[in-house]
Order: sequence, then structure tokens, then C-alpha cells
Amino acid sequence: MTAREPSHLFYQSRLRRPLVDRAEGVYIWDVDGKRYLDGSSGAMVANIGHSNARVLETMRRQMEKATFAYRLHFENEPAERLAAKTASLMPEGIDRVFFVSGGSEAVESAIKLARQYAVATGQDSRWKVISRMPSYHGSTLGALAVTGYDPLTAPFLPMMREMPKIAAPRAYLDRDNLSPHERGLKYADLLRDKILEEGAETVLAFIMEPVGGASTGALVAPDSYYGRIREICDEFGILLIYDEVMTGAGRTGRFLAAEHWGITPDLIALSKGFAAGYAPLGAMVAHNRLVEPVLDAGGFQHGYTYAGNPLACAAGLAVLEEIEREDLCGNAERMGSALKERLELLMKRFPFIGDVRGKGLLLAFELVSDRETMTPLPAAQNAYLKLVDEAYSRGLIIYSRRTRGGREGDHFMVCPPLIVTREHLDEIVDKLTDSLAALAASLGLPQEGY
Repeated sequence: MTAREPSHLFYQSRLRRPLVDRAEGVYIWDVDGKRYLDGSSGAMVANIGHSNARVLETMRRQMEKATFAYRLHFENEPAERLAAKTASLMPEGIDRVFFVSGGSEAVESAIKLARQYAVATGQDSRWKVISRMPSYHGSTLGALAVTGYDPLTAPFLPMMREMPKIAAPRAYLDRDNLSPHERGLKYADLLRDKILEEGAETVLAFIMEPVGGASTGALVAPDSYYGRIREICDEFGILLIYDEVMTGAGRTGRFLAAEHWGITPDLIALSKGFAAGYAPLGAMVAHNRLVEPVLDAGGFQHGYTYAGNPLACAAGLAVLEEIEREDLCGNAERMGSALKERLELLMKRFPFIGDVRGKGLLLAFELVSDRETMTPLPAAQNAYLKLVDEAYSRGLIIYSRRTRGGREGDHFMVCPPLIVTREHLDEIVDKLTDSLAALAASLGLPQEGY
């Protein structure tokens, strides 16, 4: 890596990475000319790949007209068109759009609209938002309050009002005699129990990732879970919020992951692949029955300076058109199925891969000491960092996190852009195989036939 001056930037740690030079399609090059396959789409963002010519041209045309128009002073065509397009892709009735700059803002907006709706309709006692443990919903204090990930939330507990949690449906860890259908109902009924425990009159909403993100490693609940959750929310008049920041915009093989189970949430949070990294953009999309009472009561007391930014919205509209034009939802489903099969084959060679899970091109695998008991690898081995570095050194980018309290349970997200081909899958799996073999050698982990 080329030597560089000390940086004035700081993020999570002192780790330095190479300086990016350019990106195209599924690849990124650093200034030394090394090529990396973006096997995680950044942080599951670059859904349509990098440097898409049609999106860039749309942005250039908008830049020549206006790059900023404050929403209280002007309406702008890109925002209007993107809102209409977004509404057309939502379940029936979910047709009011509020633009933001990122996923944390989208979740924060959904929580605040839910509360203002309750106040506007005489349900002032409702304020609790139940979520899951583990989960991740963003880094603002409001979004952190519904996040279930101790390393991220613990330092800020004195500064926020922590919300009630129920266990995430990690049925892959269960060792019982229940069928998948029964397990799904068991986990869903934890919500009903928690509502009764908290007092139904105090519960405002339940927020969930339909397919888990980094905190649970592409967790998919048993099919029975989804409909039962909707039933429970309806039983108690509780709003259902789907955090589709990571799953939305085609990542799971449908535009929304909710479509896999035919669920209509009350509010939906979008970002990441919504503008695919071309501009900071997200959206909170709500049912009209929630929005009108709030507007009648004096308006939505919430907002961001860059909401509805014309340049960002022009980029977002071009991204959605690209997803449709190139059938990227269909490609995510086809390539995701092929990639998942390839990852499952790796389990035969590497007994320390305990589980492969996900939907479409939102996939992950988890490393364990014992596949039968799903005992995690010793935390001190830091496998979640070492495998990422082994892959990185080979020109493959993957994304890691820990599922068990954030302190152990190493899992890795493999989520390439939705434009990925079978040739790209070959490259991903070849580099990942070499990286796993190197990790096994360094940690003394078993390999079949080696």
C-alpha cells in the first residue's frame, strides 16, 4: 500500500485502507492498480454496481439545472417523480413518501411519524417501540434505542430511552423437536407476550428487518413468523414498521423483502440500495391513513435540510429505472440461489462453517467450533477480522460482524451487486475458498481431506 500522510479523518478505528482510485461494475481499483471484487456492495449499498453510465448521465443533466432547492421554498421535479415511482413499487395503500439522506434517518422518521400519528388520533399513551435482540436499525439515538446490539448501544444508554426487545427468530440455533412452522409461531408469539407484559395501551409499534442485516447475518425467519407478526400487530392496534434499508431495492430478489410473504407493513424504511451509493438518499414510506391525521393536526414536526434534494432524487430515480430495465430483482434471485448453493458446498470442505443463510443476494455464513451445538469460535481468535483481511489481501471484499451479543459468533456477509454474473460468482467463491483455507491454517481449524 502506498505510504500516505497521517489522516485528519477518523472513523471506528485506526485501521488504514488503500486509497480508492476508480470503480466500475462489481470492481474497485486502488491507486496502486490493485483490483478488488466488491463482494459486499460496500455495506450492502451498491446494488446496481459502480459507475453506471446512465445514472451518471442523469446526474450530470440535473447538476446543470439545480443541485439544491430547499423543500419549504420549492418543489422539484426529481423528488416528485421519485416519490411517485416509489409509491408505485409499494404494497397497496403505502403511498406517502418522506425523503431522507440515509437509513438511520429513515428509521428515525418512521418512529416519529408513528408517535405523531398516535398523538393526533388520541392515543397519547402509546410510545413504546418493540424491536428484536439482536438487530440494527441505525446510529442516531432514536434508532439506537430500537437497536439490539450491545457494543453499539451500551455507551449511550444513559442518554436515551431504551425500548423493549424480544428475541430475534434465530431458529437455526434451536435444538428442539418443533417443526419450522411451529418455531416461526413460537418466535412471533414472543411479541404478543411482550405487548401484554408492557401493557398494550403503551405499545406504539413493532420494528423488524424482514431479512436480518449485519447484526444477525442475513437471518430469515420461518415462513409462519411473518403472517403471525402482522396478526398480532392488528390484534392490538400496533403499527408494523419494516426496516428495509438493507433488504429493499431488489437485494432479496423482490423490490421489497415484504413481498416474499405478502406482508403489508404500516411504514417502511428504505435507503442503501435505494440510490445505490450514487447519492445520500433514503425514504420513509407510510400508509396514507397515518399521514393525513398528522397533517390535519398541524403537520409532521420533523425534517432534514437535504430532504428531497433534487440531485439525490434524480440519482435515485435513475437507479430504480436501472433496476427495472435490467431485471436486477430477477438476477438477484437467480444469482443468489446459485451463490447460496456454492456457499453451502463450502461447508463440506470447511467443517467450521456452521450455517449458510439468506435470501437473494443478501447472504451470510457463520463460523463455529462445533456444527452440532453451534458453539461459536473462541472470541479471542478474532476470526471475524482475520477472514475479512485474508479475503481483502486476495482482492475480495466481504463484510463481517458478530451475532452473539456482539462479542462472539463470527459471521460474514457475501452480498455482491445485483449485476453479478456466474463468472463473478466463480471469482468470489475461488477467493473465498483460498481465504478460508488460510484462516483454517492460521487458527488450526479442520479442513476435510487436508
